Amino acid sequence: MQKTIPLLDASKFVSGSDTDRAAFAKDLRMAFERYGFITLENHGLEQELIDRAYHQAERFFSLSEEKKRGASLPGVGGNFGYTPFGREHAKDETRADLKEFYHFAQSHYPQPDCPDTPEFVAAGRELYSRLQLLAGELLKAVALSIDLDVDYFSTHVTGGNSILRVLHYPPAPDAPADAPRAGSHEDINLITLLVGSSADGLEVLDMDGDWIPVKAHSQHLTVNVGDMLQNLTGGLLRSTTHRVVLPEGSGRDSSRFSLPFFLHPQGAMPLDPIMGDKNAHRSWTAAAFLEHRLNEIGLK
Repeated sequence: MQKTIPLLDASKFVSGSDTDRAAFAKDLRMAFERYGFITLENHGLEQELIDRAYHQAERFFSLSEEKKRGASLPGVGGNFGYTPFGREHAKDETRADLKEFYHFAQSHYPQPDCPDTPEFVAAGRELYSRLQLLAGELLKAVALSIDLDVDYFSTHVTGGNSILRVLHYPPAPDAPADAPRAGSHEDINLITLLVGSSADGLEVLDMDGDWIPVKAHSQHLTVNVGDMLQNLTGGLLRSTTHRVVLPEGSGRDSSRFSLPFFLHPQGAMPLDPIMGDKNAHRSWTAAAFLEHRLNEIGLK
């Protein structure tokens, strides 16, 4: 029987009764302890917005290399604007991932102009704002699930360093069979919200050592624990290894697009373990942890 990631109903927490909210938080904790991942339905994002964001991503990445590189910002570690193909690699992996991407950040951070695709910027900004609000609600559920005050995370994430990554995995018909579209890795941040994808390829490594495919459904979000939350909870909530693999056969001839939102706190947030095995996880601030991990993956 094929293993699957648990599917939860976001409306039960966002607009449900106290009983519904408690049940959602309990299910969330169980899924994050076992898999580190959930899929989410009834999340409130309109299909029109999702479709528009994907369409504008295709438009941006169809630009010439010169115009895309014009949307890069040097000296920011790939945190804002365009990062070209072959730059990032997974931790402990020497081969670069087969991808290029563009980062939207908080409006008070540097952001390059994209004069050729203003609609791309508008769609990205709108989606960023909506995902930021939804992620804040999910962190309230996380807080409840581990017996913290419901607003424990709120002050730490307001004005934080969250990123919406617009990803393009170009066609790779001649790549080796094991070439990584995105090599095996864990996310750096607190939680990640993935807005569907244009094709399958995402796989999650479960506790039994099996790779579980996560199917691309545009109606669902995929949500996962990042290393910062794993560290904070002393390993209770799992930051799970995942990857994006190349399809077989003619599927390699097509692009894959993906829209993950990485929720980051303010840099000063302490990540000292507050539960679980407190001695197994190092004390960090979010800023120091992020700097360390960006060096590991080639973005510093």
